[in-house]
Amino acid sequence: MRWTRRRLLFRALRKRGQLAAVTDRTRAIRRNDILCFATVRNEAERLPFFLDHHRGLGVGHFLIVDNASDDGTCALLAAQPDVSFWRSGHSYRLSRFGMDWLTWLMSRHGHGHWCLTLDADELLVYPHHDTRDLHDLTAWLDAERRPSFGAVMLDLYPKGPLGDRTYRAGQDPLDVIDWFDAGNIVTKYQPPLKNLLVRGGVRRRVFFGTEPERSPTLSKTPLIRWNRRYAYVSSTHSALPTHLNRVRGRAAGDAPSGVLLHTKFLPSIIAKSREEKRRREHFANSALYEDYYDALIGNPDLWFPDSTRYEDWRQLESLGILSRGGWD
Repeated sequence: MRWTRRRLLFRALRKRGQLAAVTDRTRAIRRNDILCFATVRNEAERLPFFLDHHRGLGVGHFLIVDNASDDGTCALLAAQPDVSFWRSGHSYRLSRFGMDWLTWLMSRHGHGHWCLTLDADELLVYPHHDTRDLHDLTAWLDAERRPSFGAVMLDLYPKGPLGDRTYRAGQDPLDVIDWFDAGNIVTKYQPPLKNLLVRGGVRRRVFFGTEPERSPTLSKTPLIRWNRRYAYVSSTHSALPTHLNRVRGRAAGDAPSGVLLHTKFLPSIIAKSREEKRRREHFANSALYEDYYDALIGNPDLWFPDSTRYEDWRQLESLGILSRGGWD
């Protein structure tokens, strides 16, 4: 694992030349700022709410890589006083789905900071997030000597065909997609990385029912007090050194955990699926996911009688999807 981590850090060092700074405001980063890192492409509709939501949680600065957007994303980012962003026209897939780029930026700007690494379609919620911000949470994690915080992605979807709703930029996605699968969750321990992998939810039920091992991984470790020697292995599903993965299960003890509200299934998913099927940049072996894209392009209805309507973090706690742990 030590050599794997060194290899990933070296990859990031080599890929730094693929980034071109557009608006660099990193000199404004303060010592105790919580930083948010993301790679985006054509996310002008999601970013206004994404930025406001995480500002409200206490993020002090956003460091974003734009992967050749052409929908106004760059102009939107340039107008944000708390955003630094870089552009790259290189392959998203060959950059380990953006992680090589972000690893370099985290090594350079995130050392010593609590760093939140997200996709633009993820909104973090956690116990007490409506009354306690990320500074409160990370202060508790520091006191408990916990360098990382885990979360599970929760796929949200509408009732009815995906493309039949309307979403406007800046709107709360939960106005449009507010249902989820409360069950269908399976876990698997991975000894090399010492992490507990979680799969399930609506994508497993609808798209991968006959091949559940191909269904997307839902477990992530999005919040880490970063050190320039750290590296994510696969998106934010696992990290090195392996002690960063002790965020769920018996090894984590009484750890709190959160949820990433996954807004993938907004109406624009149909057009995005057509584009990503053509680009073949989102999966290591994109040919295996042709049926997945075709199903999304077909404007499916993901709702079923056992779907659960989203309420708040207390509901998720009662369902066992997140936990307060020892953070009361």
